[in-house]
Parts: sequence; structure tokens; C-alpha cells
Amino acid sequence: MLAAAALLGCGGAAQEVVGESKAPPAPDARAVPFAYRSLDGRAVSSAASRGRPVVLVYGTIDNLLTQAQARYLQAMAAHDADRIFYCLVLVEPADRRELAELYRQNLKLTFPVALADDDTLGGRTPFGPIEAVPVVLVLDREGNVVLRRLGLVKAEELRASLRGL
Repeated sequence: MLAAAALLGCGGAAQEVVGESKAPPAPDARAVPFAYRSLDGRAVSSAASRGRPVVLVYGTIDNLLTQAQARYLQAMAAHDADRIFYCLVLVEPADRRELAELYRQNLKLTFPVALADDDTLGGRTPFGPIEAVPVVLVLDREGNVVLRRLGLVKAEELRASLRGL
């Protein structure tokens, strides 16, 4: 199901804003806990990112938009990985771990790259369903979602959503 949906993410379709807010979260907003394990054993979680804004991307190895998004993240992380927690969750089964590692090495990604858990493989994440990739999320320091976008989000747009967090 997700493989077919992933194809939607690499077409030339217009980017869809799934939900966006540059204002601080509403007082009743709740932080969204998440937890994955990166390919190199680092934690990719709300606990590991505590106190820092997060840029979290769900994508697949064979999706060109995910690759482009990963490159944007790497360029950004080179400047501010100490202030902002960047991570990529590959929606790939465990038997593609070696391919995922080659993907990470080939793109020279220094931020955490994780494989999806069973729920995520089923299209369910703590942030809602994944029906196509890439899905880009920005979380504030408390873990509240301030941006959720389907499709490629350029570095300038990410920086604008991170401003003031």
C-alpha cells in the first residue's frame, strides 16, 4: 500500500499543505512522543531531542523527493545540528537495512537515519497516517507539531518554520 502511495510523492504533483502554523501552539496542544532507533544505534525520539526543535522526515529509499529532502537536511545540519534535531525515518522493512545503510553512506548523512517500526510500515505514525512520502514535520522545543507537509520542503521554508522556535 505504502509503496504505491510513495509513487504519489515522487510525481510532479503540487505540494500539499497538510497543516501549517507559524504561531505558537495553542495552550491545549500536546507534545507528540515518538521513538525509533537509528541505523547506527542513536535514539531518534522525543526524549533524545528534548529542548530542541525537530525536523523529522518520513521517506523511502527509492523516492527521489526523499533523497532531495535528505540533502536539504544535511546542508542545514552542517550549520546547526547542535541546536536542531534532524532525523530521517525510512519507511522500509528491516530486511532492507543494508540498503538503507548504503543510502545513508552514499548521501553522506550525518544526522540520525532510522528504519520504520511495524506501525509506521503500516502507514501509522504518532503524527498520523503516512499515505505518501516524503512527509516533513517540524516540532517545537516541547514536541508540538508546528508544520506537517507532504512533499519536498526546501531549506528556506524549513528555516522560516524554525524561526523563533
